[in-house]
Formats: sequence, structure tokens, C-alpha cells
Amino acid sequence: MANRITKHIPNAITCLNLFSGCICCVMAFWHLYDYALLCIVLSAVFDFFDGLAARALDAHSIIGKDIDSLADDISFGLAPSVIMFSFLSDYVIGEDWWTDYVPFIAFLIAVFSALRLAKFNNDSRQVSSFFGLPVPANALFWGASVVGFNNWMLNLPLWILIIAILLSCWLLVSEVPMFSLKFKNLNWNDNKVRFLFLAVSIGLLFWGIPGIALIILWYIALSIGVWIYNFNNFRKEC
Repeated sequence: MANRITKHIPNAITCLNLFSGCICCVMAFWHLYDYALLCIVLSAVFDFFDGLAARALDAHSIIGKDIDSLADDISFGLAPSVIMFSFLSDYVIGEDWWTDYVPFIAFLIAVFSALRLAKFNNDSRQVSSFFGLPVPANALFWGASVVGFNNWMLNLPLWILIIAILLSCWLLVSEVPMFSLKFKNLNWNDNKVRFLFLAVSIGLLFWGIPGIALIILWYIALSIGVWIYNFNNFRKEC
């Protein structure tokens, strides 16, 4: 009886991830962006613990893998899309008629997040590191940006926001290697990139919610920097 109950615990946590993502969409449509961001953070916590629970309870299942991806595309794909759709809808009020259609570009985030998740599920290389930006990081970036930099973003030219959305979509499905925060040991040489990332991130957290968006930018910049450094070293060895 106990085994029957415990095997459902990881999927129950995944469903909480999905539920929180749905609430996020509602908060975004109501322009309650701070609560929408909170829901994304909660979804990220549930997303972390469902995998942890599955490993601890040895309760892996095909259904669990499928529902995890479905939940992630809602919480980290559709949710940030709705946040940006709602934000851009306010942004273009009073502009030219064609700008009424611009907010729909935000839903490309959901489309490319789905592609990213499908790619991840079928890519055996992405065990200890990633190729492309993880969807939770992308969702946290947009949620924290709208909350933390709302007034500043409203003063940006519209084309910059459009390019930023398209760039994030490209990063999701790109072949850019991005490190994970999985520590196999605490050796400096094996984890110096992770230690550097965490050290700077702790400082950025003192900025509050804007710091969350800056942490994601720092993660992207550091990953690209390491990629370029390793590529140059490889060329020299060749």
C-alpha cells in the first residue's frame, strides 16, 4: 500500500508545477506580474523537487517524464508568453494599428519552449550540461524583467523588445553549451565556473527582483564566454 502511494508522489509534485503555471497565466492576464513571477518561482521549486523525489523513491515512469515536459511548457513556456503578451498589450496602446498584433509575438516563447523540451528529452548529451537555455531560466528572466524593470522596459523602443523575445527563442533551441549547477564534487578545478557563477549571483540577489533577471543574463554570458574560451583552445590544439 505504501509503495502504491509513494510512486505517485513525484507526479503529484509535477502536477503542482502545472497548477502553479496555470495560476501564473491568470495573474498575468490580470496584470498582477509580481504574483505571476511568484508562481513561476513556485513552479521552478516543484520542478526541482519532483525529480529529486523520483530519484529518492525510485519512482521513475514514462508517464512522469511526459507530464513533466507538459507541465514545464505551461509553467515556463506559456506562462512567460502570457506575461509578455499582457505587458506588450499595455505597451502598444495608442500606437499604430499594426502594433495591435505585436503582442502575439510573445507566444513564440511557448512554441520554442516546447521545441526545447522535446529536444532535451531526446538528446543523450544533456546529462551533466545543457545545449541551449533551460526553459525555467528563460521564464524567470521574463517574469523578473517585467516586475523589476517595468518602467524602464516601457521606455524601450518596441523593436528592442521584439528582438529580445526572438533572441531568447533562439537561445532555447540553440547548440550553445550551457553549464548546469550539478556538483559531482567540491573540487575547485572541476567546478570553478559554477563557483564563479554562484559568487556573483549572491551579490546580484541583493538587488532584489531585478537581480533575478540579471542572474539569468550572467548565466548566459558566462556560458557563452566558457564556450568561446574552450573553442579557441580547441582550435589552438588543432
